[in-house]
Amino acid sequence: MPGHAGNAGMTFPRQSRLVRRGEFDAVYRAGKRRSSSHFTVFFRANELPQSRFGVSIKRAVGGAVVRNRIRRRLREIVRCHRGEIPAGWDIVIHPKVAVAKAPFAALTADLLRLLQSGAQAGK
Repeated sequence: MPGHAGNAGMTFPRQSRLVRRGEFDAVYRAGKRRSSSHFTVFFRANELPQSRFGVSIKRAVGGAVVRNRIRRRLREIVRCHRGEIPAGWDIVIHPKVAVAKAPFAALTADLLRLLQSGAQAGK
């Protein structure tokens, strides 16, 4: 695709995502939880060289358009800041209702702080 050559190192490949229900359930069962005003994040060590991410958004947060917008914003935060996020974790992110109206910069700072502190506490 034209225009995508410069983003080669900034992709969000499938192996960096949690996609199966069983993967999510394992994080909930055996993981640790951290919360902030915008997110609840679940962590579980995965013994892999990279962290894998999943997003689960309740219907109470908003309609499909709102939930998809939140999902895209979270994916972009993770994609752009993967180097700052500790490796070796399965991470499930639950956005709260406040995320729908929050500025992108505030979401980025809050999520990165949670991911870094949660991974440190989980070790």
